Amino acid sequence: MIIVLENIDLIRYAAAAKKSLLSTDDNKKNAILNDTADALLRSKDTVLKANSEDLERMDKSNPKYDRLKLTPERIEGIANEMRHVATLPSPLGKILFETERPNGMTIRKISVPFGVIGVVYEARPNVTFDVFSLCLKSGNVCILKGGSEAVGTNIALVSIIHDVLKKHAVNPDICTFLTSRLDATNELLKAVDYVDLVIPRGSSSLINYVRENARIPVIETGTGVCHTYFDKDGDREKGSLIIHNAKTRRVSVCNALECLLIHRARIHDLPYLCSKLADNQVFIFADEASMEALSGHYPAALLSPSSSDSYGIEFLDYKMSIKTVDSIEDALKHIDRYGSKHSDCIVSESEKAVEIFLQAVDSACVYANVSTAFTDGAQFGFGAEIGISTQKMHARGPMALQELTTYKYLITGNGQLRGE
Repeated sequence: MIIVLENIDLIRYAAAAKKSLLSTDDNKKNAILNDTADALLRSKDTVLKANSEDLERMDKSNPKYDRLKLTPERIEGIANEMRHVATLPSPLGKILFETERPNGMTIRKISVPFGVIGVVYEARPNVTFDVFSLCLKSGNVCILKGGSEAVGTNIALVSIIHDVLKKHAVNPDICTFLTSRLDATNELLKAVDYVDLVIPRGSSSLINYVRENARIPVIETGTGVCHTYFDKDGDREKGSLIIHNAKTRRVSVCNALECLLIHRARIHDLPYLCSKLADNQVFIFADEASMEALSGHYPAALLSPSSSDSYGIEFLDYKMSIKTVDSIEDALKHIDRYGSKHSDCIVSESEKAVEIFLQAVDSACVYANVSTAFTDGAQFGFGAEIGISTQKMHARGPMALQELTTYKYLITGNGQLRGE
């Protein structure tokens, strides 16, 4: 007889499983990660079949389609990221602070796991392995709540993880997958006695839902309304390449360019800066000045006048907006008003302008003459990532091993007593 467990039971079992991680040393964790990467590649055909069945249920025009889609190359990339995480030093047990008080009492602040981390995410099956690898390495149990659109793919991936954990005699409940029903999300968000932290990854509506309904601590991975500002002293060759890469490398990811700001003194260079975008059929919402500059130089079918609603949008598509500004100060004001504090870039050869921009933009990642596409845990050398945090409490920017730890104080002495 098959017993189907309720989500709250799965959550309870996951919380109980964290004790088994305390006796799992780093060498064993690394072996599990490497074996899981190997098992994923061996099961590639099974995973791709499950993924294709999920994709069949989704409209190809849906921005989530590209996020959901797996290919042999993407699977190879997921496996390589897991292997890379295995090579990283453990983030646990680090002495962050140490002091000896005048009475001889010693105080040490050390890094420790959170315990149980829930992740609510949409479409992206790579998140399943990213979260598992980072949580295992950092000593955390993970509870996964994927979206219904990727349920078949996620079940196939979690099955691979569980088989490897069983092989290593580790409780498979350390990686728990909840059903795709909405009530599973609500039960996770209210599991005060069992879950230490929840992290949402997905659309702004998902993130807002988690923030507004959670009774446990939340680290937000915000939307990516990313800007590139082409300054009056910008190099147009660099600018053209950076703009094209940031917009078209993968339009469905949160580090993709959504709005180009251009200094009015360089508006004549706009056709050159946007020329490569036409090859990818990028639709542009242009303000009056940029519309005039692009007319006759950019496909008319891909141009439309912008409105106030064209800014502050995460298109997740081959679309972007353009705003002409009169100064770097105007660019900063626009980013402050419409940005999501994710990733923003300046293209400029002026050291002064670069320094002003780097210091003034209040985003998690601020770039100078570099594509925003690099906002990624793997690109930062962190291995995988569990998300890009746009908040300022505890974690900010790409969240990897260090961000999945908290700390505690260890106080030792020899019978010291506190007086009045």
